[in-house]
Amino acid sequence: MTVREILKMGDPRLLRVAQPVTAFDTDDLHLLITDLLDTMRASNGAGLAAPQIGVDLQVVIFGSGSPNPRYPDAPIVPRTVLINPVITPLGAEEELGWEGCLSVPGLRGLVPRASRIHYSGFDPYGDPLSREAEGFHARVVQHECDHLIGKLYPMRIRDFTQFGFTDVLFPGLDASQDD
Repeated sequence: MTVREILKMGDPRLLRVAQPVTAFDTDDLHLLITDLLDTMRASNGAGLAAPQIGVDLQVVIFGSGSPNPRYPDAPIVPRTVLINPVITPLGAEEELGWEGCLSVPGLRGLVPRASRIHYSGFDPYGDPLSREAEGFHARVVQHECDHLIGKLYPMRIRDFTQFGFTDVLFPGLDASQDD
């Protein structure tokens, strides 16, 4: 198990545009995915993007097979490795939802996101992956894919009165790590 250091907001590497993966089913790619999964699990994350551990590639992971203690009311999202993702909103409808981030620990903000999306890309073997998602699932995908274009969720907040420390906004919720 390799738990990697998660970069924090302010590190310029989080603001770069990640490069597409060009070689699939390689030892290096599988090792990166294992490190992402180990790091996400150790932090109780809902997702993690390669740039968050300093790797400049378009690779994100998200979801779990069980409820996340930091998002206790959220539905279960299927565990997914998504490479070179493309997101297409399905309509103009947006939803506001609270988000945190492992790269912005201890804070949460109310973020607008497309309510329904189609996402596509590839799995670790280069096989195409295509799904539609809505609600929390769509939010997690959009949040993680933002990391691939150098965006952190605070950059999407429209009302900064709805941004603050998790333990103040949500007393009793585990704020030790946020994503």
